[in-house]
Amino acid sequence: MPDETDAQLAAQYEALPYPARDARDEAKRLIVGSPSNLAEVDHWVFGARRPAGLPMRALVAGGGTGDGAIMLAQQMAWAGRPGEVVWLDRSGAARKVAEARAAARGLSNIRFVEGSILDLPDMGVFDYVDCCGVLHHLPDPLAGLRGLSRVLAPGGGMGIMVYAPHGRTGVYMLQDALRMLAPVEEPPVARVDVAKRVMRHLPETAWLRKNPWITDHLPLPQGGGDPGLYDLLLNPRDVAFTVPALAALVEAAGLRISTLVEPVRYDPDYLLPDPRLRARTAGMGMVERAALAEALAGNMGIHIAYLARGEDAAVRADWEDPLAVPVLRGGDGASWAKGARGGSLAITFDGLRVVLPVPPLAAAVLSRVDGRATMAEIARAVEAGGAPAAQVARDMAALWRAMEPTNRVTLAAPGR
Repeated sequence: MPDETDAQLAAQYEALPYPARDARDEAKRLIVGSPSNLAEVDHWVFGARRPAGLPMRALVAGGGTGDGAIMLAQQMAWAGRPGEVVWLDRSGAARKVAEARAAARGLSNIRFVEGSILDLPDMGVFDYVDCCGVLHHLPDPLAGLRGLSRVLAPGGGMGIMVYAPHGRTGVYMLQDALRMLAPVEEPPVARVDVAKRVMRHLPETAWLRKNPWITDHLPLPQGGGDPGLYDLLLNPRDVAFTVPALAALVEAAGLRISTLVEPVRYDPDYLLPDPRLRARTAGMGMVERAALAEALAGNMGIHIAYLARGEDAAVRADWEDPLAVPVLRGGDGASWAKGARGGSLAITFDGLRVVLPVPPLAAAVLSRVDGRATMAEIARAVEAGGAPAAQVARDMAALWRAMEPTNRVTLAAPGR
């Protein structure tokens, strides 16, 4: 149920809509990320089995100034995908920003609804629900997640983001300090002024100065400006979740984790090459392994997860389907092929370098991935270059096993 802190949060987002966005920037760029990137939704939520021509209803719950809703709606429009994205938030100030951004792009597949996650308006059911950066501010995250699960259609899925403690080292110390210097009862503008003054005099020993992964408190364009500073350091309610805490929340809501993004970051074996250590991790379950990786890496400031309804059968993308179409992200086939020569492929996640072992034909396969060619067509093209069919099949399977957990290659929805 809403409480006094909830009222303070509402006032915050009216005074300082978050994140800071300008509709004029839509002509320059589309802000993309996770969750709710259409390629990820197709792959991790629907297992690349839901036809592209089937209309999709999506709810962006706690839409703020529009990043998730604009990204998903624009990607659907570019791909000619039918459906509707519903933006839901209680902030009228944030709605004005999001609407201006949608208008700048000429998007007609977004509907804007003012309302609270704590008291969802009747809008029917949705194939996909986005709840990014919201649960950790609610008075009862479990009640919020349960409410969203109830509007999820059978076979649907959800993408969420919550704060994680280790990568936010330094944040909670400064929150404590600013509660003493800038009490929550003061107006947001006065509290921002105090926070800026503190940041100008922040000791070199302060842990936030030593944390390169946190930038929201910095001025624009490097950081989030006043809205980012307030949201990070002055927010009246900010609860971080470890992996076990997140898993318990999800299970209690009647949901299950389909994947954590990116999966490879939650695999401790990439951090512990010592065989004796890997022998100790071998018997761990998914949550325990992910918790170990979280504690070792230290750079996870958020957790992103795709969820499914607990009663639904698990759906996984079929990499053996000859008609499946692989799609690369973060570069084209030629650039990925260049990086895959020599039996390994290095990828960096927030400063953490992960080296993947890849098979001999990795470069030949990746160079032929263009988002249109099927698995069968790629295999035939590599075979035409002189590689034996058996090796092509073996190497392609090994390559996808290595790369899928990086979230840099996904399978397209059928019928694209």
